[in-house]
Amino acid sequence: MKEHVARTERTIDAPIEAVWIALTSPGTHSAMMFGATVETDWRVGSPITWSGEWEGTSFRDHGEITAVEAPTRFAATHFSPLSGGEDVPEHYHAIEWRLEPIGDRTRVTVEQDNNPTPDAAAHAAANWAASLDLLAGVAGDD
Repeated sequence: MKEHVARTERTIDAPIEAVWIALTSPGTHSAMMFGATVETDWRVGSPITWSGEWEGTSFRDHGEITAVEAPTRFAATHFSPLSGGEDVPEHYHAIEWRLEPIGDRTRVTVEQDNNPTPDAAAHAAANWAASLDLLAGVAGDD
């Protein structure tokens, strides 16, 4: 499932603890996910859902939390019914956020695997770059 990995990173002008809280709090996580409502208890093995509307279509994406290592790593699986694929493990993405302190700032790296083509991976990376810009805004970046 590592073929065609989307990867992006951004350095956020906020300490790692502030970025971690923004990443793993429902309101700010929703803000970085373009307004999608997130539901989870933030524990390994627990379900996570993102729901909302995208380009006029309602959605409810889902997955499972696979790693919570405060304040440096958060990971989950992800499936979107809007993808048109069947809800089977081979159609899920693994998404991982890694946080690294750089003085008073934080480098955040996001990777999403299992993209069907290099173009799909590039598209996903662009979406994650926009998401990290939103995360920066809610974490205290100027």
